[in-house]
Amino acid sequence: MTKLKLIQNNTPTNAALLLFTKDNFNHNIHVGRFKTPDMIIDDKMLKGDLFTLVEETMQYIIGQIKVAFEITGKTTQRQEIFEYPIPALRELVMNAIVHRDYASPIDIQIKIFDQNITIYNPGKLFGNLTIEDLKTDYYQSNTRNKLIAEAFYLTKDIEKYGSGFIRIRKEIKSYPTMHYDYKEIANGFLVELGYEHQKTSNKSEKVVEKVVEKVVEKVVEKVVENLTDNQNRIIQLIEKNKHITAKEIASIIKISHRKVQENMLKLKFLGILLRIGSPKGGYWQIIKNPNKIESDER
Repeated sequence: MTKLKLIQNNTPTNAALLLFTKDNFNHNIHVGRFKTPDMIIDDKMLKGDLFTLVEETMQYIIGQIKVAFEITGKTTQRQEIFEYPIPALRELVMNAIVHRDYASPIDIQIKIFDQNITIYNPGKLFGNLTIEDLKTDYYQSNTRNKLIAEAFYLTKDIEKYGSGFIRIRKEIKSYPTMHYDYKEIANGFLVELGYEHQKTSNKSEKVVEKVVEKVVEKVVEKVVENLTDNQNRIIQLIEKNKHITAKEIASIIKISHRKVQENMLKLKFLGILLRIGSPKGGYWQIIKNPNKIESDER
């Protein structure tokens, strides 16, 4: 922490407090599902350390957007096509959290509509960076929150030299009618991702498609091996109680709450675990139990 300049003169910096403390500093993320600008279907105020906020925000968004399933022709194989490219959404969330103005009391605001998502964060572009610069593939990054950006760079959540907008453009290329707009408004930065027609097939010719209103069970093709004892115990506990919390798991298997979160994030990354619904009202879904896969295939 000292080497990263997150502790100076034996005192945590503001960046350290934002990154690691659970205390509420009124830098929240306000997320909601809207039918129209004045018709709110669902509304959440997310609070906590910045690392947790990234994951809880993504869980909420994924729980609200639609998924199309394309049948590949084999009985048990189907490919999921999210309403929006998930890597692009994560990049937009990361940008809002890393680059917001933490001197402002205004919350990050994410609004999910039927065919578009808007993300507003307080704080205009920093330094000499302009809207026109962001439209190119050679802009130079600037950040007002260097210590926060460095922390997320070390966890491999962001690129240090600011290629986020380039990667977003690449991700949405496979979504034919999707548009990506951004502008400075008032004292902040507003991004919009939307489309005219939802993408439901990766093929030139559709086979079978089905659109559902929320994330459902995934079909995972690969077998994941070499899970740790703690990860296997987490899977077993979730099988018994899909509503179990990370704190409850930590108490049962006698490891820290953060360690449980880290293991659960790895399980999600490996395609074994999925969060359905909101952080508080949702539940965990075991997509495919690697232990059962191994025994079945024998």
